[in-house]
Amino acid sequence: MHSEEKYSVSVFYPCYNDWGTMGSMVLITMRTAERLNLDYELTIIDDGSANHTLDLLEEIEGRFPEVTILRHTANKGYGGALRSGFAAGSKEWIFYTDGDAQYDIRELELLLEHAGSEVDVVQGYKIERNDPFHRIIIGRIYHWTVKLAFGLKLRDVDCDFRLIRRSVFDTVTLESNSGVICAEMMTKIQRAGFRIIEVPVHHYQRAHGKSQFFNFPRIARVVWNLSGLWVREVFLRKLGLNKETQSK
Repeated sequence: MHSEEKYSVSVFYPCYNDWGTMGSMVLITMRTAERLNLDYELTIIDDGSANHTLDLLEEIEGRFPEVTILRHTANKGYGGALRSGFAAGSKEWIFYTDGDAQYDIRELELLLEHAGSEVDVVQGYKIERNDPFHRIIIGRIYHWTVKLAFGLKLRDVDCDFRLIRRSVFDTVTLESNSGVICAEMMTKIQRAGFRIIEVPVHHYQRAHGKSQFFNFPRIARVVWNLSGLWVREVFLRKLGLNKETQSK
């Protein structure tokens, strides 16, 4: 990225009980934005967190008035948090990653290096996944299931380190409240013909908390939600029975 360029970026982070990481993420984001000379805004989407996180967010709000906190009084799910973040963005580009700090925010610079006029989405892909072995296996199964079921041409379907042109959401409307929103989003973005570039990024071990995904009841819900998404976005489309087709 050339130093004289000034990118306009809405940054947001979904936050659910991420009190151990969110403070450092805010500081690193602000320092990175200043170093890269960004015209930016920073928003945290609190998705019904408990008291430890609420206390931290209040302190962030008091110390850094340039940070906006959007609060869900009840947990809306990962998809609900992302939808709120995308709706809040006002800049030319929207960047988000998860609130658990498993990605290095400073690598936003790598995404911006590819954010030209001919690109709509700059998508990270993990150089190496740093998770417990069982999570790596489940993650690979999920990746290939989604990739094959939805016909996605991505190296890493579920890497939540993304830079997306805001105008994409004038065309793409997201409906999922669960974690399958990423499959929905990338399916709709690819189908609409938006231009996607993939960039390698580092992935780190979780420093605080535990995954909200990797337990059997939640996996069962993901399978159910993913099946419903496939019916809507693949099966019914082939039959010409989905809402999108009917509205044309």
